[in-house]
Amino acid sequence: MNVIFDHILRISNYERLIILAELLIIGLVVYAILNFLEGTRGERLFRGMIFILIVGALVLNLVVEKFGMERVAFLYNGFLIVVLIVAVIAFQPEIRRALIRIGQTSIFSSRAQQQLTRTVEEVITAVSQMAATRTGAILVIEQRVGLGEFIETGVRLDAKVTSEIIKTVFYPGTPLHDMAMVIRGDRIVAARIQLPLAESGSAEAGNLGSRHRAAIGLTSSTDAIVIVVSEETGIVSIAADGRLTRNVSESQLRRHLKTALVETTPMIGRFRSGGGQEEEDSDDE
Repeated sequence: MNVIFDHILRISNYERLIILAELLIIGLVVYAILNFLEGTRGERLFRGMIFILIVGALVLNLVVEKFGMERVAFLYNGFLIVVLIVAVIAFQPEIRRALIRIGQTSIFSSRAQQQLTRTVEEVITAVSQMAATRTGAILVIEQRVGLGEFIETGVRLDAKVTSEIIKTVFYPGTPLHDMAMVIRGDRIVAARIQLPLAESGSAEAGNLGSRHRAAIGLTSSTDAIVIVVSEETGIVSIAADGRLTRNVSESQLRRHLKTALVETTPMIGRFRSGGGQEEEDSDDE
């Protein structure tokens, strides 16, 4: 303990403003990375690596200063290089997603908006055709809150959003038609994803089927938008903020998806205008 206190006293003699600035920069970088990785498997991995590096560095400095173990310090530096290589491999999906986001910043915003507008039209086309054929489907539009914990339960696709792929996935009898599909930006991330169900006895869920209850359950705890096509009636529904609205027209669907994807603003409306109505009836799936 005396070694630790001596080390703290020595640090206090440094330029405090410089130390505070360094700690602030490091904290902001770590926060930004954790915020980017929120809800993914990479978040837990990154937290573990940060813990190991911080504890390792503190303990090593104290041990080296106390007992003069320069060889241990040399090995630790080599260990850091190995950790860096492992991190690049382990965080490959997250690094790829970060580069994609950088490519969608202001310089390329026009092109990115065109791609997302095309995505909206592809989703609308698929939903309209599935509604006409009464093909049951549940599509999740990821927003700011990451859905990594749910995506891990499904089958990863990482495919460009097209109406053909969406309709193929939900075609009755295909291996992936059951459960949900998650869309992130202009990519289909995964399908056959298990979502949490809202309690059947709750006021909002009522006597709804599993797809509609899953839509309410997910949007109650995240800012995702969920589109549901009933295989019993072909009715298109949208869930947001834990509330479900039925009989959503194509124009309403287009407006809300453009708000969510293209304009990148959180959807807080309740779809109360023309054509949409709060669901109170039962719809067995």
